[in-house]
Amino acid sequence: MKLMSGNSNLPLVQAIARYLEIPVTEASVRRFADEEIFVEILENVRGEDVFVVQSTSYPANDNLMELLIMIDALKRASAKRITAVLPYFGYARQDRKPGPRTPISAKLVANLLTTAGANRVLSVDLHAGQIQGFFDIPTDNLYAAPVMSADVQARYADRNIAVVSPDVGGVVRARALAKRIGNAPLAIVDKRREKPGESEVMNVIGDVSGRFCILVDDIVDSAGTLCNAAAALKEAGAEDVIAYCTHGVLSGAAVQRVEKSELLELVITDSIAAYDAAAASEKLRILTVAPLLAEAIRRIADETSVSSLFD
Repeated sequence: MKLMSGNSNLPLVQAIARYLEIPVTEASVRRFADEEIFVEILENVRGEDVFVVQSTSYPANDNLMELLIMIDALKRASAKRITAVLPYFGYARQDRKPGPRTPISAKLVANLLTTAGANRVLSVDLHAGQIQGFFDIPTDNLYAAPVMSADVQARYADRNIAVVSPDVGGVVRARALAKRIGNAPLAIVDKRREKPGESEVMNVIGDVSGRFCILVDDIVDSAGTLCNAAAALKEAGAEDVIAYCTHGVLSGAAVQRVEKSELLELVITDSIAAYDAAAASEKLRILTVAPLLAEAIRRIADETSVSSLFD
């Protein structure tokens, strides 16, 4: 088994390598003067089972292109099997046609990965489960819920918890976390989005009065939805509000927005390298998904069950 990395999230890859007790395969991923990407693998990978770890986060197009070129280089170097490990799958929010003459970019990215030579894909908390169906190769979608539930139980087990979905579409995700922390009650924040990047909270469905509310989402981008939801929950009588999100995109003024919000804390994972943002904010905390990814990688290499990770 070989572990390779692009430039998107080196600390996460190094943590995975430490867990697996293997070195990161030496490779040179650099750019020419015109920003053209060049990849050279500096070790023999012929006949190897290779896992390429790369989050397609900001800059999304550069990181995606790095991944595609690394996969092509491995294919031409006669790797036996190539698994694209995307802790964060960029373009996942473009999983359907929201209007006429618009693309389904998640499907395009799936096609690009397959055409480049990936034999398998491993990701964490895909924005929509049906994205797995966009691939014609085996796809494993890991869940961060076990990592989050362990953190909740370690820190907030004595609180009167209610798990809250910030929108109707995230109810399944919120219910899964609620079940893991002892069948906590569930609430939903009903919102209406007028345009991308902005949201207007309408009302809270469920009783949150006097409860310690945990908002659960897969992606926090501008943080507008979470901050508006936190304000609505406080107005509805919530004692405190925190948020757990898998992917901390944190674009623009998201961190500043969180700092000024009703949120007591925002917890994200290291699927995206947000270390500078976390260091600059007293409300931001990072959980690692390195053991989760490493164990899944080990099981894929050993041809054992990945789904049993979540039993």
